[in-house]
Amino acid sequence: MAMSSTPNILLSLFSIHFLLSLVKINEAKVPAIIVFGDSSVDAGNNNYIPTIARSNFEPYGRDFNGGHPTGRFSNGKIATDFISQAFGLKGAIPAYLDPSYSISDFATGVTFASAGTGYDNSTSNVLSVIPLWKELEYYKDYQTKLKANLGDGKANDIIKDALYMISVGTNDFLENYYAVPGRSSQYTIKEYENFLVGIAGNFTKALYDLGARKISLGGLPPMGCMPLERTGNLMGGSECVNSYNNLAAEFNSKLNDLVIKQNKELNGMDMVFSDPYGIMLDIIQKPAFYGFEVTGVACCATGMFEMGYACSRTNPFTCSDADKYVFWDSFHPTEKTNAIVANHVVQTSLAKFF
Repeated sequence: MAMSSTPNILLSLFSIHFLLSLVKINEAKVPAIIVFGDSSVDAGNNNYIPTIARSNFEPYGRDFNGGHPTGRFSNGKIATDFISQAFGLKGAIPAYLDPSYSISDFATGVTFASAGTGYDNSTSNVLSVIPLWKELEYYKDYQTKLKANLGDGKANDIIKDALYMISVGTNDFLENYYAVPGRSSQYTIKEYENFLVGIAGNFTKALYDLGARKISLGGLPPMGCMPLERTGNLMGGSECVNSYNNLAAEFNSKLNDLVIKQNKELNGMDMVFSDPYGIMLDIIQKPAFYGFEVTGVACCATGMFEMGYACSRTNPFTCSDADKYVFWDSFHPTEKTNAIVANHVVQTSLAKFF
């Protein structure tokens, strides 16, 4: 670990312990973390549907509890796991479709997320994964089971006080608009952004109508810096694709405007915009400060393009120490990166919910 990163990491650890102490003092204002989105927050739902968008095999999960591949697209935990822990809840949020968990497990946290999905239904069709509207149907089913298990009163308290986290959108651009024909012939990129923001607004309004009040709408990371995009940027010297980063920043601004608008329109709505863009870009631009050594390629295999099944446990090139890498595979961060991003989000946008 780089010496320059030590003060920053110590500060992060202190911040987490301080926030945990606040949770004990306030007796946990948030009884559950309920998650919607894509592979950034999928804990294994895709293991139970017919799709190639899976990660329930080695080396995924090699640094998770017991070295167990769960379906998380990481070597270990994902950001929402760390956020759950910071709120004094369990250290890993389970997938709703995982039959080894029951409604009593889901009462304090659950994820309906599906790797490869997006706001746009056509995005989920690319890899035959769970569309966002179906995630909402699963949530309705969850409410029914929660009420049957706990009674209406206690279940409604959880529904009202839970923190709802949404992390989705990257696939709409990189796996759909720029990758397959269809949407790019129907919409200009700015029109497509507005189309997606409209879907996001309908989704958060639907959650509100179902009883949600505390919502975190997540933004996009600097997606032009993902190793997969850098690998394809041969003319640009394999540096970050600035046009994709600028698109992410512009889209994030529109999501933030949506948050401000709905907080004014919906009585009792307490929605925040959680932005991973700045902290991720800072990590990529100043890796040594955070204790990283490699930013341009990922840990798994050659680190240039592999993810999912291409990230094979038999590949001889996979790195031995993922903590030196910002990215685990060509699209997804390492557990260490996830922890830093989660800590940043907890201290900024989510701090008001403690």
